[in-house]
Amino acid sequence: MMNFVVKTLANAGALGVAIWLLQDITLTGESTGKKVLTLILVALVFGLVNFLVKPVVKLLTLPLFILTLGLITLVVNALMLLLTSWLAEQFDLSFHVDGFWTAVLGGLIISVVSWALNVVLPDSD
Repeated sequence: MMNFVVKTLANAGALGVAIWLLQDITLTGESTGKKVLTLILVALVFGLVNFLVKPVVKLLTLPLFILTLGLITLVVNALMLLLTSWLAEQFDLSFHVDGFWTAVLGGLIISVVSWALNVVLPDSD
C-alpha cells in the first residue's frame, strides 16, 4: 500500500513539474487545495493508464520498439499523457494537454522527474 502512495505522489510531483514548465499543459482550479486534489486525482488516472494500457500498447508496438531502438517510447508516453488528458476531461477534472508535441515534451519531463522522485522516495511496502 505504501508503494502505491509513493508512486502516486511521484506521479503527482512529475505532473506538477510538467504543468509548471509547459504552458500548454494546464491545471485549473479555484484554490490551491482544489488544484492539489485535482493533481492527485489526475496522478491516479495517469498511474492507472500506465498500469493498464501502456503494457498492451508496448506489446502491440514491439516491432517499432526494436526498429527505432526504443525511441518510440517517447510517442507511447505522449499517447498515455493525451489519454490521461481525455480521461480527466471525462471525469470533469480540470487538466488538459494541448497538442501532440506538447505531450511528447511533457511525457519526457514526467518520465525524468518521476524516475528521480522514485530514486529519492522510499520504496517499501
